[in-house]
Amino acid sequence: MEFTTERLKIRTFKRHDLQDVFNIYNNDETCRYLLHDKWTRENMQESFDKKLKNRSLTKENGLSLAVVDRTNVIGDLSVWFTAMKDTVEIGYSFSAETSGKGYATEAVSYLVRKLFEEFEVHRIQATLDARNLASQKLCERIGMRKEAHFKQDYWSKGEWTDSIVYGMLVEDL
Repeated sequence: MEFTTERLKIRTFKRHDLQDVFNIYNNDETCRYLLHDKWTRENMQESFDKKLKNRSLTKENGLSLAVVDRTNVIGDLSVWFTAMKDTVEIGYSFSAETSGKGYATEAVSYLVRKLFEEFEVHRIQATLDARNLASQKLCERIGMRKEAHFKQDYWSKGEWTDSIVYGMLVEDL
């Protein structure tokens, strides 16, 4: 999958993207609400290699996409099928330097359209750490609705955390 938005190019990752992606994930604040800790020099290649393998969205494989502004990767979009028929979950991370510029909204809203139009998915959802207010606002900006709030349902980084599930159907566009 590859597409262009008004300001961004979205494509699969390439080997030369490693340093840009490391810059995104080598940040405590960016990784605060993610399932993994920040990347280190020791684990960055192994972590990045997983993204390189996710090149097409199938029932067996997820899809990892680079969000590129001019020449730099500024974001990471992930998509994978859930156990429910024709339902995908999305995830996203962006460099701290791009915060507040609308890049995440632009990239994720285009991704959602592509998933409905080209992959003909029935439902798109996102599961978030409930403390991640920026991610909640992004989901709402692109038309997702808050569907569930689970209290202390996930053990993450040494503490119980709440999860929120957002979802949307094609008619929500």
